[in-house]
Amino acid sequence: MRHRLPWILLAVLVLCQICYPLTGGDVRAGLTVATVLLGYLLSVSHALLTRGTRAALALVGTATLGGFAVEALGVATSFPFGTYDYSGRLGPKLLGVPLIIPLAWTWMAWPAWLAAVRLTRRPWLRIVTAAVGLAAWDLFLDPQMVAEGYWRWQSPTPALPGVPGIPIGNYLGWLGFALVLMTALAVLGQRAIERPLRSDAPIITLWFWTYASSVLAHAVFLGLPASALWGGIVMGAVVIPLAARRRFR
Repeated sequence: MRHRLPWILLAVLVLCQICYPLTGGDVRAGLTVATVLLGYLLSVSHALLTRGTRAALALVGTATLGGFAVEALGVATSFPFGTYDYSGRLGPKLLGVPLIIPLAWTWMAWPAWLAAVRLTRRPWLRIVTAAVGLAAWDLFLDPQMVAEGYWRWQSPTPALPGVPGIPIGNYLGWLGFALVLMTALAVLGQRAIERPLRSDAPIITLWFWTYASSVLAHAVFLGLPASALWGGIVMGAVVIPLAARRRFR
């Protein structure tokens, strides 16, 4: 059961994401919350089961607590993501931040880190690669969530061509915090998270699935072709080399 749990969580998560574009309204919002909860459980439980308590605590401390802190700072001061606010459709809030938001940071921080571990052995380059991968995911996330009305910016310019509603400064803020997050994760996790393991397969599968499904959903089902292109290019810079390396091996 210990080895099956990540695969079970991943399977249910994928099912929720497949249902997402087929629904709307409160059902879609509920699926969004469920997907984040499943992703959080998947990443944290995998870190705990494969690398121990230190790795799991490092992930929670940097991505969950750190993610909440930076979001609370952002809502209160407009730094580092710009002036934005959340709707009430994603569940309860604390300090203006829906409680599932830091869980989403954690959900995708772990696969971004494990992907980077496989791409480079240099510590500094691993941190940069993981940060770019995590920040690139936001090129899918924010356009999708803004289109659903889950949050909005008061001054959404300048924006990327074809992706209105999100200022470019938000993506830079994501990259800046992702660099801080991954640096802290590397320091706190140390040797426990420095090596790839065969048991990482569910998380690497999640990484590939997130990329491929996001490109497909945005381009075909959600009517967001520009974000499919931007996310496909930038996140692809981290995903595609890993896929090519695994195929070669």
